[in-house]
Amino acid sequence: MQFELASIFFFVGVGISVPLLMLTLGWIVRPRTPNALKNTIYECGEIPTQQAWFNFNPRFYIVALIFLIFDVEVAFTYPVAVVFNRWVRRGQGGFAFAELFVFIFILALGLAYVWRHGDLEWIRQARQDTLDKMEETDQKKAA
Repeated sequence: MQFELASIFFFVGVGISVPLLMLTLGWIVRPRTPNALKNTIYECGEIPTQQAWFNFNPRFYIVALIFLIFDVEVAFTYPVAVVFNRWVRRGQGGFAFAELFVFIFILALGLAYVWRHGDLEWIRQARQDTLDKMEETDQKKAA
């Protein structure tokens, strides 16, 4: 019991001391020659041309998450496709096919939902109720 505990403490000590030792050694050895060019913002090797704070289209994240969902779906479907022949020989092919069909059907329902709500469109049209409210506000300001 004590040997196992000592092993754990040893590895924790090594895990903490090695990074600290490397950071300290780098801090001692590296040259300290600051200048204006080194103090500029570094963005992928490019010289910054505008402010870092600007508005961008957040739809990218929604499309990326939808892509990720269907990418993971392929990762879950592939193993079933690999062993499907073996399941057919055992007589479990129908169950495996039904299980896979239900899985893909649920994902297709999700895709239909996202498509119906227009989340796959990069430039989304403004909703009519929002446009109506904007017109009412403009009319009140004009009056």
